[in-house]
Amino acid sequence: MEPEEPGEAAWGHPEAGGVGPLGGRGLLEVAVASGVAAWATWAVLLMPGFRRVPLRLQVPYQPSGPRQVANALALLRGRSGKTVDLGSGDGRLVVEAYKQGLRPAVGYELNPWLLCLSNYRAWKAGYHGKVSFLKKDLWKVNLSDCHNVIVFLAPSVKPPLAAKLLAELPDEARVVAGRFPFPSWTPTSTLGQGLEQVWAYDMKEVRRAAQSSAEGNPI
Repeated sequence: MEPEEPGEAAWGHPEAGGVGPLGGRGLLEVAVASGVAAWATWAVLLMPGFRRVPLRLQVPYQPSGPRQVANALALLRGRSGKTVDLGSGDGRLVVEAYKQGLRPAVGYELNPWLLCLSNYRAWKAGYHGKVSFLKKDLWKVNLSDCHNVIVFLAPSVKPPLAAKLLAELPDEARVVAGRFPFPSWTPTSTLGQGLEQVWAYDMKEVRRAAQSSAEGNPI
């Protein structure tokens, strides 16, 4: 019998003090542990912002990628006035909007952990005290003084949100939606492809189209 290479006996031989291959039970334990860890992360970091929001209006946190951010802000280039991000997550869109000269720049977010992360991001960028992250329910915020609205939210909330935006935003406002468009609105412009695509809607045109549709007239 040939002698084993140094260190070989310890690998794959539990009796030699090594780590053996995972059996069915071991794999199950790993899966359960991973599930518990994922649930704990959700419960501690993400759930707090959802407790007071109706289930159908809840939107899970999903950070925007660099290209999504760049595309959204490209559709706001050259504009001015108050800019808000509804469900601002970790604050990256608000910080980048401020960099682009869109001021004041405000993020509305319910999750306290994400608000802390947003404020850290602003501090790291040198904008602490210059941008605002407010712990407010986006459904209860009055948007009548907003001229630029960024919306990276799930498709399920777009219809009720469209009604709120129509009721509150001024005609001069522009709404930029990321990931998913507003299903009943016609965009003024769009940029990107796939998950990086964003859509811009000018409220004056949206209202004109809605009025024409209600009257049965072609747009």
